[in-house]
Amino acid sequence: MNSPAAFGTRLRAHRERAGKTRVVLGGLVGRSAEWVKALETGRLLTPRLPMLLRLAEVLDISDLADLTGDQSLPVASVTRAGHPDVDQVAAAMKRTLLPAGDPAPASVLRSLVDQAWRLWHQSTAERTAVAAILPGLLDDSRRSARHLDGADRRAALADLARTYHLAQLYCAHQPYPELVWLAADRAMGAAQDADNPEAVAVAAWYYAHVYRSANQIDAAEQVLTDAAALVDGHSSPERTVRWGQLQLGVALGHAKAGRAGRAWRAWDAAEAAARRLGDSYTHPWLIFGPTVMEAYAVTVEADLCRHGEAVRRADSVNYSGLPSRTRRAGHLIDAARAHMLAREEVAGVHLLGRALRESVDTVRHNPYARSAVMELSTRRGTIGEDARELALSMGMDW
Repeated sequence: MNSPAAFGTRLRAHRERAGKTRVVLGGLVGRSAEWVKALETGRLLTPRLPMLLRLAEVLDISDLADLTGDQSLPVASVTRAGHPDVDQVAAAMKRTLLPAGDPAPASVLRSLVDQAWRLWHQSTAERTAVAAILPGLLDDSRRSARHLDGADRRAALADLARTYHLAQLYCAHQPYPELVWLAADRAMGAAQDADNPEAVAVAAWYYAHVYRSANQIDAAEQVLTDAAALVDGHSSPERTVRWGQLQLGVALGHAKAGRAGRAWRAWDAAEAAARRLGDSYTHPWLIFGPTVMEAYAVTVEADLCRHGEAVRRADSVNYSGLPSRTRRAGHLIDAARAHMLAREEVAGVHLLGRALRESVDTVRHNPYARSAVMELSTRRGTIGEDARELALSMGMDW
């Protein structure tokens, strides 16, 4: 590996390109701004592989060689796991000609899509569960959207968008980013063709995920605010959900960029919308409601590097109140991240274990969980032993 000074120069260039301060970058990887400065000025040796991978993920670096100057190592090959059925799903997404067959009636298609979403939220291995039906559901949805007429066609287009949202979730955190972009774009096109503001709002929520993962925070905010202008957050519960979720998306973007004031203003608007739905409400497939907002507050605090507040909020969330295994697992990973940022590694390992019991697939494919387990596996004693057991359960064979 090249000298610490050369590594530091590259790290600073990538950090500045990503638009992150030393405080933000340090917080996102569980270190201080002074630690980042020491790396950039060559006063510290180049970190070990687990931390290098975490830095690369945060800075959106695809090949570790761009950061280290050493031999090529695709970051996704370590931090992102490919699902064994991804080729079949990809083939269905990329198919240009529809297979022959009769279109499913709009009501039948709606039931099929609802069933697929229930599988996603209720399974401990959601990717495996939906991969068995997703190729056929994509064909059915596209066929109905093409051949039905009038109101039935618009309903089918809205459900086609929902199917592409599911495909996007399936493809996320795998080493195939082009599939995620394809799903998001196809979903937005179907929602717009449906002339359905509620469908467009959901498509914007998922499109913003893709922009944020590419560090295009302003583009994410634009698509969210454009969609929010289409829905009245007070006219019906369904539109309240959509409007509130769009405000949440804005909050997540600002938090990732380190803009605390703007993040919390957007979060407050989303939380107010969730409260209007009732304290016990959670949307059946979008999983939006008051308890979800409490869990996302942990994400915001962690992204803003407010470790103490992130831990305090994480310890007060009723995770069992989230009616989705995938969401419970995802938010438990964020709780683990909060404790890890506070250097509370025992709690971090415990929470990652809880997340794994909720959903093996969610943890196995989560880049933060993978890098955290890799780093913790190097520890001596009980923490390292528990982390190595988690790694085996996650199928990590490095």
